[in-house]
This record gives sequence, C-alpha cells and structure tokens, in this order.
Amino acid sequence: MEKQHSPRLLTVAAVASLALAVPGCGEDDDYKNEPRPPAPINVTAYVSPKRVSVSPSTFGAGPIVLIVTNQSNASQEVTFTSESAGTSGRGDVTQSTLINPGDTGQLKLDVEQGSYVVRTGNETVRPATVTVGPQRKSAQNELLQP
Repeated sequence: MEKQHSPRLLTVAAVASLALAVPGCGEDDDYKNEPRPPAPINVTAYVSPKRVSVSPSTFGAGPIVLIVTNQSNASQEVTFTSESAGTSGRGDVTQSTLINPGDTGQLKLDVEQGSYVVRTGNETVRPATVTVGPQRKSAQNELLQP
C-alpha cells in the first residue's frame, strides 16, 4: 500500500526549502552603500562698485550655494573660477550668472580643495579670493536633509 503524505507535512517541507533558498538571493555585492556627500552650505557674496566680498572666504570642499547680491549701479556677470582654471585638469569649476543692480543671484557649485576667485566682468571691481579646504564631513547620518 502506498503511503500518503499529509498536506501539512508538504507545506512545512515547501516553506523549509524556500527558507533555505532565499538567503542565496541578492548576494551580488553590486549595491554599495556609499556615504552621502556633505550637506550644501550657503556662501554669500556682495558686489559693490569697487570690490567683491565673500563670506565665509574659507570652507571645506563639497556642494555650496553662492548667493550674490549686486549693490553696484550696473548689471554684473559674476564668475566663480578656480585660480588654476584650465591648468590642473582636476575638474575646475567655472560658472557665472548675470545679476542686475539691486538683485540677487545664485550659483550652485560642487567645489574641490583649492583656491578660487569670485569676480565680475567689470575690471574696475576688485575680485575676492576663496580658499577651499579638505572635504567636509558626510551628511550620511544627518536627519531632515533635502
């Protein structure tokens, strides 16, 4: 006489074999949990008829938002450029925006360690120098990040 297996025994055997198979799934170490970049910081710049001022003028590498106010009497093209632009081959940042008198503009940048210049297209306005230090701390475990 043939022995019949109970449905309960078959269910337990199926669940056990599935439990053994599941841990093998997804072992492709393709996903790397890289740390987040640093949180962006705001850097302000003021354009007067005589000079550009930047605050802070020293900060760590990573994403920044340069907020520029033009308090001169003419529209100004404000440029953020590496002092060694074109010579170092390290991904120099060069970005500009046109800002009308009395207006504010923004440049969103990801800067590396080095020296940079914030200048206008007007040669009579003295540029400001910015020093970028080593990479800022990761925003990996900071809550409420955008």
